[in-house]
Amino acid sequence: MTRSGQKLLTRRRLLRDCILAGAASSWAPVILSQAFNGDHQWTISNGAIQRVITFRAGRGLVTNELSALSPRFDFVSAPPKELAHEFSFRCNDELCNGDGDNFTLAQEPHEQQGERSSKVLTIPLRHRTLPLDVSVGYAVYASLPAIRKHLVIRNTGSASLHLSHLNVESLALALGPENEITLLTQYGTIPREIFYTGRSEDAGLFIANGRTGNGIAVISEVPGYMKRTEIAGWDNPNHVLLGVMYDTDIMPFERSLAPGETFTSASVCLIPYRNGDAFSDPRWSVPTCTSKILVRRINQQGPPWIYNTWEPFERTINRDTAFELIDAAAEIGIDIFTIDDGWQQEYGDNAVNATAFPGGLQPIIERVESRGMRLGLWLPIASIGAETQTYREHPEWAALEQNGKTKITGTAAGPRPVMCMASPYRDAAAARINDAIQRYHLAYVKLDLTTVFNAYGEAPGCWAKDHYHGNWAESLNLIYEGIASVTRKVYEQHPDVLLDLTFELWGQKHIIDAGLLAAGDLDWMSNVDDNSPDSAGPIQARQLLYQRAASIPVECMLIGNLRAEQATIQERFATAIGSAPLFLGDLRKLSAADRHWYHEKIAWFKNLRRTTPISESFFPLGSWLQTSPAAWDGFARFSRSGCGLIALFRNKSKSPEALVQLPLLPDARYKLRSIFTGRDFGAIGKSDWQRGVPIPFPDAAPVEVLEVTV
Repeated sequence: MTRSGQKLLTRRRLLRDCILAGAASSWAPVILSQAFNGDHQWTISNGAIQRVITFRAGRGLVTNELSALSPRFDFVSAPPKELAHEFSFRCNDELCNGDGDNFTLAQEPHEQQGERSSKVLTIPLRHRTLPLDVSVGYAVYASLPAIRKHLVIRNTGSASLHLSHLNVESLALALGPENEITLLTQYGTIPREIFYTGRSEDAGLFIANGRTGNGIAVISEVPGYMKRTEIAGWDNPNHVLLGVMYDTDIMPFERSLAPGETFTSASVCLIPYRNGDAFSDPRWSVPTCTSKILVRRINQQGPPWIYNTWEPFERTINRDTAFELIDAAAEIGIDIFTIDDGWQQEYGDNAVNATAFPGGLQPIIERVESRGMRLGLWLPIASIGAETQTYREHPEWAALEQNGKTKITGTAAGPRPVMCMASPYRDAAAARINDAIQRYHLAYVKLDLTTVFNAYGEAPGCWAKDHYHGNWAESLNLIYEGIASVTRKVYEQHPDVLLDLTFELWGQKHIIDAGLLAAGDLDWMSNVDDNSPDSAGPIQARQLLYQRAASIPVECMLIGNLRAEQATIQERFATAIGSAPLFLGDLRKLSAADRHWYHEKIAWFKNLRRTTPISESFFPLGSWLQTSPAAWDGFARFSRSGCGLIALFRNKSKSPEALVQLPLLPDARYKLRSIFTGRDFGAIGKSDWQRGVPIPFPDAAPVEVLEVTV
């Protein structure tokens, strides 16, 4: 509600009001609006984080304050003029900045209820000379120290507009002098210089004052290769300039807007933290926020246990083998039994391979569901057979190479055309996926293979002239938009299905980011080799986990291909409970004793996850930054109550024990119990965690998993 003519609220009063509101409703989101002396000002807050935005004619839109934490810290103060633009882009090659005199207020800003207990402030702006409206949206969440921002750009004219050089979030962060600033990149774990360009793997950047520990996590939801983040810590002695952008050169962003058309940007989420300060530490604050904001369907019981047939059966899977695997999977406690590539007659067609599965999939469905599980299937989204009805009727939907030839990708079934997800093919793909879900009663779909960029070296994008995109550069982001369009149409018909967008579909080995999670539920993130005792196996799966867990919800990561029957089963189980649990392998080779062991341990974990929100934190332990056979590593997952689990891996280090330090746990008396041996470790206090608690490895296996209760 706007109250023209009144004086600006004092900071003390605003803090008091927000604190009272927070005390009454667990940091309930609050949006306050004022007008005075020609300025319009909005404050969005929830008692944990606060952002103050001002609009003044001729000066534009500016963030005057971004503050959080206790004791209070201001992340933005006196931003350098003409360096922090709030947002920017080029339209018909004309630079459009949020600050400055480009825009006027188009109408009264408004607030509305958003998803996941959020409130969204929308500030509508109109360009002074171009037929262009920009709505800037800021979301604040109940009980979460995070603010999320996006843009909606609309063509209000009668001719097409061309957008490029899009910068969604442009701020000058006042964290201290340059020589105190630190930067962690690539999901928030790799130290780098503070003059830096982040690209596809930089899904989470952590900028902090290395002396005080005050910092801010920047989570970009720009998808895959379109992502670009600029950190300029050398341009101003007391500010770090931040730009969260779409790429402009290697994978350039271009977008044409027809008259009346809108483009909605990806969001950018800012999460403040203070290293070493209880729940303000990023190992608490960031997972708590990302697990509640980025995960599409929040499940109190946690992710299902998934089995997949790819390794070792690949395309040789058949009905008789599947029957035996289904029985074994049910015995150990699997929730979703997934048949990977090989069940279908051809890529891009839902007809069943009648040779491998005589009678179709109905006998499989009946057997799976009679054992208390649900069926999952592998489906290619854009790589389809040239003999399919879709391709024969619409070959013009295929992506083209620069030379004008149809784009071909290598698959396990041989070369296949790649359809352009920026063309009307996207609607046909959505219809096919919906048909498969309905026809085969699917709980999970693994969507796979090349779309925008082949992960193994084939060229990106589409050079066709007659698709939705005007040129190759426009095709890049429009293909990502096409993927999101498909998943949106699927969720409209099947809101409970789990969609897995694999790393091959997203276009890079081991990639996962918030843009992928904005379109889907899970990411088959890797194909770790686990075929023999000397394979990369669980230690490399944990390397992938540790380096991404700082900024990506771990329960969205499917890290293939750990084989459940490989020794040791203790290490594979303990690795699986660090992310979304996934097993492959020939389950028929598990002994009766091993099946019983898995059944007990999986049941234990399901009960723990159902009763304890361990997604609220992630603590890598030991030699986690670079997993090594010569040193132990591990992880801990806790709820804010202090309950949770610890998993430890000796590897080949011969260490008799692991010294576990968890100084950020709440002050309580903790009980530790080994789920492998049943051993109780007595009462552990906060001071013990600070000094380090020695945990011996069992004699039977180089792995230990502890249940922690208070």
